[in-house]
Amino acid sequence: MPQTLAAPAHSELLIKKSRFIGCVQPMADRASAQQVVERLRREHPGAAHVCWALLAGGQSAAVDDGEPSGTAGRPMLDVLRHQELEGVLATVVRYFGGVKLGAGGLVRAYTDCVARALLDAPRIVLQRMVCLRCSVPYALEGLLRREIAGAQAELMEVAHGSLVTLQWRMPEAAGAAFVAHLNDIGQGRIGWLDPE
Repeated sequence: MPQTLAAPAHSELLIKKSRFIGCVQPMADRASAQQVVERLRREHPGAAHVCWALLAGGQSAAVDDGEPSGTAGRPMLDVLRHQELEGVLATVVRYFGGVKLGAGGLVRAYTDCVARALLDAPRIVLQRMVCLRCSVPYALEGLLRREIAGAQAELMEVAHGSLVTLQWRMPEAAGAAFVAHLNDIGQGRIGWLDPE
C-alpha cells in the first residue's frame, strides 16, 4: 500500500569536504515543490546546487540543478519509488568542497542523503477516498447523518429541497459495502447521484 510522510525529516552528510543537506517532506504538487526549492535557494545563497525530486502522481519531477545529468534528481526519485512513497518531495542542498566526486560518487551522495532522511521520517498509509452523494426523504435524513458519522466519513454537503441531498467522503475500500448497507436500511428510498 502506498505511503506518504506525516512530517518532514532531515539529514546531513559531509563527503570529501562537500556538504549535503537533505530533506524529505510531504508535498501535493509540483507548484508547491517549486516554492520550497525557491525558498531553499534564498536560504542557501552560497550553495552550488539545490537538487530535488518529487513523486506526486502525474506531477513527478527530477531536477539535477547543474550537476551532471542523471547524477542527482533521478537517483533521488528512484529512492522515493523504491520506498513506495507518494506525495513526497526530496531536496538536497550541496555546498561544493573543492573535490570532484565523479558521477558514481555524486549518485551515492544524493541517494544516501535522501535515504538517511527517510530513516527518521514518520510515514502514514495513503488511503484513496471516494465521494458519495444521494437524495433521501426528510424522514431518513437523521438516520443517514448517524450512519455517515458512524462510518467516520466526512460529511461535505447537505442541501434541502423537495428531498434532502447529502454528499460525503470516505475511504474507497469501504465505499461499496457502505452503499449496500445504506440500501438495506433505506428500503429502496435512497436515490444515488453522481458526486459534484
